Amino acid sequence: MRKDRLKIYAGWVVFAEAVGGLSGWLTRNGVKVYNANVIQPPLAPPSIVFPVVWAILFALMGIGAARIYMSRSSKARMRALALFFVQLAFNFLWSIIFFNYQAFGLALAWIIVLLALIIAMIIAFLKVDRPAGYMQIPYAVWVAFATYLNYGVWKLNG
Repeated sequence: MRKDRLKIYAGWVVFAEAVGGLSGWLTRNGVKVYNANVIQPPLAPPSIVFPVVWAILFALMGIGAARIYMSRSSKARMRALALFFVQLAFNFLWSIIFFNYQAFGLALAWIIVLLALIIAMIIAFLKVDRPAGYMQIPYAVWVAFATYLNYGVWKLNG
């Protein structure tokens, strides 16, 4: 039984990390242009911070989703998993909008919706498995900070 649970955790973490990795790969050229040309707001961390933080957050997302997946079947479980997938898609697309298209205003609106989806996911996770919900709080905090950065970039770069 334990081996099966580890496989489930590993599968969800690999899936979440793969989504993040694909997003990073698809935006690698846009990130280079962004770093070379965009005025950063105050408190913007060095570029190296982002992949490290995101790797941790995607792992926490995967672990949390695995816990939800392994919980008792219910409508709350299905809703929590649906919110996980929807917010993950929004997360994936935000990077493309922000870095590749440098549509900073649209990206700001998008990340606000993403933050709302993350909060909804946390609430849904908490109803099914409290530790899974608590694991997503750093993600919400980071995306709130990213919202500030997105706003700053939008204001400073038109």
